[in-house]
Amino acid sequence: MKLDINRAWTDAINLIQANLSVVAVVAGVFFFLPYLAFVLFMPDMSAMGIESNPQDPTAAFNQVMALYADIWWMVALLTVAQTIGTLALLALLRAGNRPTVGQAIAIGAIGFLTSIAATIIFYIGFSVVAGLILGAAMAANITALTVILAIAVFVAFVYIAIKLSLLAPVIAIEKVYNPFAALMRSWRLTKGNSLRIFAFLALLIIAVVVVSMVLGLIVGLVFGLAGGEVARIGGGLFNSLLNALYVVLMLGVLAAIHRQLAGPDAEAVSETFE
Repeated sequence: MKLDINRAWTDAINLIQANLSVVAVVAGVFFFLPYLAFVLFMPDMSAMGIESNPQDPTAAFNQVMALYADIWWMVALLTVAQTIGTLALLALLRAGNRPTVGQAIAIGAIGFLTSIAATIIFYIGFSVVAGLILGAAMAANITALTVILAIAVFVAFVYIAIKLSLLAPVIAIEKVYNPFAALMRSWRLTKGNSLRIFAFLALLIIAVVVVSMVLGLIVGLVFGLAGGEVARIGGGLFNSLLNALYVVLMLGVLAAIHRQLAGPDAEAVSETFE
């Protein structure tokens, strides 16, 4: 089945509008508030004197890594919140048999470990293969070959990421909790539509980035006139809201793509015959 991009976009907007109140609650709890807390409580890097040193190119990097080593727990909590929130939102954005907010959060909590495990499997597997390929190229000491293979590895990474782009919908909507089965299900669903999905998501991301930059400049100028602390809080509020809106839109699109490629989910089909 070929993905109809126009239909997917229309379905995404309809799914979000049909569930706007509950989606807003979950997005606020799991994306807006955690991201705002992270932005406001994270140390100001500009005030820490992190500067590039031509004599030691790794100095700035080491300082940044030291900072993240101190706030790793904040990053971990943000990751947990956003992973559970992602699955909960997708559960709410299904075409039929929508759960309550509590049930959606429970689905997100149950699927959390599956999502993390599947992501780790992907990154470790890809890193091992890519490391072997690039390591062999560098050992051969052929610069042109290394560059070509590095480009090929990047293209392969993007391709595989697109093939696995429906991982979260598979976990949240189809309730596939085996990480290997979830990865394979996403791979099968995207078969024959990888280029269309890539083009759709790329255009969406570009549009969001452009709009975010324009709005960010305007908001930055407005809050900047009120002083440093107001600008920091105002910027945090704006970026947190923008982050929540972006996540909702992106997940709406993924839910619509999944709906189109997978057809009615098993629970919806069973309801039809009950």
